[in-house]
Order: sequence, then structure tokens, then C-alpha cells
Amino acid sequence: MRQKAVSLFLCYLLLFTCSGVEAGKKKRSESSEDSGSGFWKALTYMAVGGGLAVAGLPMLGFTGAGIAANSMAASLMSWSAIANGGGVPAGGLVATLQSLGAGGSSVIMGKIGALLGYATHKYVDSKEAEDEE
Repeated sequence: MRQKAVSLFLCYLLLFTCSGVEAGKKKRSESSEDSGSGFWKALTYMAVGGGLAVAGLPMLGFTGAGIAANSMAASLMSWSAIANGGGVPAGGLVATLQSLGAGGSSVIMGKIGALLGYATHKYVDSKEAEDEE
């Protein structure tokens, strides 16, 4: 159910981007060569964000086989164990990231990355609009 809600929300965000209308503002006049670029820009940011989120955990060392030796994940695990008196706490950051990396929850991470990519797109787009004014 949660995945369906996230998917629906991301679809809504994409459709909202396509319209180009913001509350209380006039729609900017767009030339014919620029029409629809908001959708493609948002899609690009979402694809990059989703890809980075899916590939990010294994690159850090949180793999399906466990925490990789000599990786950032191993360093985080060491720091966490030192800070907590010798053990990694259940429900802590390292345990949660390892659970996500081992569980193969790349779909959820991809959706979170896509959402962060969309948020970055909207931020960059608003900065560009402010610079034009």
C-alpha cells in the first residue's frame, strides 16, 4: 500500500510539472522550442536521483551479503560500535542502512531518490525564475 501511495504521489508531481502553473502566478510565456521542457527536466532529475539512490547503498558498502570490508559502511559500523560501547544498536543508522541494502529494497530507494531529484528540479527551476525577474 505504501509503495502505491508513493508511486501515485510521484505521478502527481510529474503531472503538476507538466502544467507549468503555480498558485497565484501567471503562466510564463514559453517559446515553441521550450514547450514541454519542464517535464523532461523533471524526468531527468528524477532518473538521476533514483539511480544514485539505488546505486548508493552498494557503493557505500551496504550489500546483500553484508557490510563490505574496508568500505564506508565498515567505518560507519566501527564508529557506531565505539560510540555505543561495543555493539551496533538495533534500529540505528547503520542497522537501518544495512537492512535496506540487504533487503533489496531498491524500489523504495529509487522512489525516494526520484522524489529528492524532483525536489532538486523544483528548487533549480524556482532559482532560474527568480533570476529572470
